[in-house]
Amino acid sequence: MTTDTELKQKWMEGYEVVFGEDTEQARNDEFGQMLEETASTTFQEGEVFKGRVINIGPDYVMIDIGYKQEGLVPVKEFLNFDGTLKIAEGDEIEVYLDKLESRMGNLVLSKDKAEILKAWDKISEACEEGTPVQGTVIAKVKGGLSVDIGVKAFLPGSQIDLRPTRHLDKYIGKTMEFKVIKFNKKRGNIVLSRRAILQEERGKMRKEILNQIQEGMIVKGIVKNITDYGAFIDLGGIDGLLHITDMSWGRVKHPSNLLNMGDEIEVKILKFDADKERVSLGLKQVQPNPWEGAHDKYASGTKVEGEIVSVKDYGVFVELSDGIEGLVHVSEMSWTGKIKNPAKHFTAGEKLEAQVLDVDVENKRISLGLKQLQPNPWDALEAKYPVGSKVKGTVKSIVEFGVFVDLGEEVDALIHVSDLSWTKKNINPQEEFKDGQELEAMVLSVDKENGKFCLGIKQLEEDPWKKIEQRLPVGTILEAEVVRVTDFGVFVELETGIEGLIHISELSEDRVEKPSDVVQKGDRPKAMVISLDKEAKKIALSIKAAHNKDASVSTESVQSATLADKLKDFKID
Repeated sequence: MTTDTELKQKWMEGYEVVFGEDTEQARNDEFGQMLEETASTTFQEGEVFKGRVINIGPDYVMIDIGYKQEGLVPVKEFLNFDGTLKIAEGDEIEVYLDKLESRMGNLVLSKDKAEILKAWDKISEACEEGTPVQGTVIAKVKGGLSVDIGVKAFLPGSQIDLRPTRHLDKYIGKTMEFKVIKFNKKRGNIVLSRRAILQEERGKMRKEILNQIQEGMIVKGIVKNITDYGAFIDLGGIDGLLHITDMSWGRVKHPSNLLNMGDEIEVKILKFDADKERVSLGLKQVQPNPWEGAHDKYASGTKVEGEIVSVKDYGVFVELSDGIEGLVHVSEMSWTGKIKNPAKHFTAGEKLEAQVLDVDVENKRISLGLKQLQPNPWDALEAKYPVGSKVKGTVKSIVEFGVFVDLGEEVDALIHVSDLSWTKKNINPQEEFKDGQELEAMVLSVDKENGKFCLGIKQLEEDPWKKIEQRLPVGTILEAEVVRVTDFGVFVELETGIEGLIHISELSEDRVEKPSDVVQKGDRPKAMVISLDKEAKKIALSIKAAHNKDASVSTESVQSATLADKLKDFKID
């Protein structure tokens, strides 16, 4: 136990450190007073005592409360939020006696607990009545923040704001109002909420906004949440929906490409339903409409450059400026029409030059063309391949209706199935030609307007029907081979590729029920040409007339009698 002499010596040393030299009398008086206070003081754990700071170490502060030994308080209980000390040696403070003696033999004191007990009535009242308390955030701790409200209190991360926040450092040093939502007097724990304060304020603001809000107003808001279809904007008490289609005059792939959480933006109130408390907002509506000057800026014939933003089967969309897009239709990509699938030739993000073809401001459409910036190969084809000239090429592709021929030009020429032969019917190009086969043909037409380059093979030879009336005049008697037998007559081959019809009524003087009763395929009967229609490419013959040598029927009467009647069933495919 410390003797009076030792206590006096210790007090004198502390007195010199704190106050410097003084008169001996003053020292004795002060010491006497201290002895009286010490003698009359009962030190019990759990009570608050006054003490003096006698030493500040790196981890602990030594406090003399007049007991036989000093007490220690952790330095962290005396730090400001910026790490500076609140006290200095010699300062008088109130401390809480936690333990009379630790394992080290010293008192265990707490400045925080003393302040908690001192402020407990005030804090208890604030918690019960829901009145706010003011405090300063002093540090970031596990799960939230430490707040000085006269004592240290805990602010959980979930109670800091209306929305979860990750960046807690920005609150350190700020003085704000809080609600006490939980406390434990025995443990000295105090839990605060700033969110409760903000919710009350938000409720008041909500009522004010609902009374003031009108369609057409421009207001400020904070981006609260971002979704695939838009963003929710906090207008200060009520949330409004900013749909993705109302964010920009241009194309928006995703709202997050344009907005960030926490952004403050100006928006226009497009629709307001007071009963359902729903607000539709527009961002692009507070910005100039780029289409207002589009007609002058993008006049027809203007050369423009932009970025491909979308590739479709029917063309590509090009962004010319913010909010202005144009379409290059697949038909305007190439003079030759070879581009069938735009995706094989163009990629989103690629830069593209084009020419403006048409501007429709009302429907917000601009038609663009690529081929207009390229030489038109059809101009050269007209001069290089005059109609009637002979050309040589290779079969590039074979289709049901003809053959495409490669002449070494950008444009492929077509030989239609009808221009393959004068005389052959029902030709199958797949059976007549092979890919890569060389052939010769004649230029029939170069149609620049419709983009058609036509060739013909049969035109290399004279049409055998052209002078048929000279070779086979009406009245000619000849032998011809039967090549087909039908119900209404038989067909005979007169020349290679040229056939004539012997109608069932011209097979015999007698009545014929079936043509096969009179002639068979391969027979070579003698027949007379009785009519000829060069335009329709039809020739009628008669066995009966050939046998009746004594008949005195004129050529004109035979022709007129048979042309309509005898050939009515004669069909040339």
